[in-house]
Amino acid sequence: MLSRRDLILQALLLATAGKIKDLSPNAVKQKFKIGACDWSLGMNSDIRAFEIAEKIGLDGLMVDIGSPSNNVHLRDIKVQQQYLEESKRTNIKISSLAIGALNNYPYKSDPQTDEWVWDSIDVAKNLGTPVILLAFFHKNDLRNDEAGIKEVIKKLKTVAPKAEQSGIILGIESYLNGADHLRIMDAVGSKNVKVYMDFRNTADAKWNVLDEVKIIGAENICELHMKENGQLLGKGDLPWQDIRDLLSRLNYTGDGWMQIESSNPETADVITNYKHNKHFLQELFAGS
Repeated sequence: MLSRRDLILQALLLATAGKIKDLSPNAVKQKFKIGACDWSLGMNSDIRAFEIAEKIGLDGLMVDIGSPSNNVHLRDIKVQQQYLEESKRTNIKISSLAIGALNNYPYKSDPQTDEWVWDSIDVAKNLGTPVILLAFFHKNDLRNDEAGIKEVIKKLKTVAPKAEQSGIILGIESYLNGADHLRIMDAVGSKNVKVYMDFRNTADAKWNVLDEVKIIGAENICELHMKENGQLLGKGDLPWQDIRDLLSRLNYTGDGWMQIESSNPETADVITNYKHNKHFLQELFAGS
């Protein structure tokens, strides 16, 4: 028997599907800027990633703020200035931030991470980036962890007002389904807590990618990861044209960025692979 929440979500999904059906295939012309994650370029939290991004011809770079091994170094004003100078020199924008260390030092249970997330808002404001990705994988996985979810909600309630005051979005990236993401956002009660959408993660978690996007809603997705893990974009099994069409029909724009991640097979070097991935996305969304 379906719960009341499931019935509501089912009705919402059907209603959304009905609205989508009525829209033309070219409901919105999306002009996304294309970046890449510094860790996917082999330069995790390394300023040399800007040079690689420049050679690929990317618009921007998603930057990891650091780890305990470098004292989460982007919190240092001097390091921030170095990144801004390199961004200007290469004409590669710092498009968004990520706290990948949360995967091994869980936000749901490790007290030191509270300071990282709190400080990351100041970093994002100083660097002029609108989105911070909070990673919930590996040791920080929230699946089948109700206590962990409740703790994350508690922490996000504390930090969300600062994010709101600074105009920064905290993006949850996880293996949870759309309903659980909505549950967290509803419980936190802040417009500055959203979902960081990764279609590959959603498919790997055995959720229907298109249905999950509809359930979450375009207004609740802050930014996109575009990846096929060890394969080039377009060479895996994700339905990219269907994803593109759905985003168009939902009038999704997010923060205007999509980030290429982990689509780097060993058959060529990272620059060659990411030039392919960039071209794939440019061609894909040129037809939206």
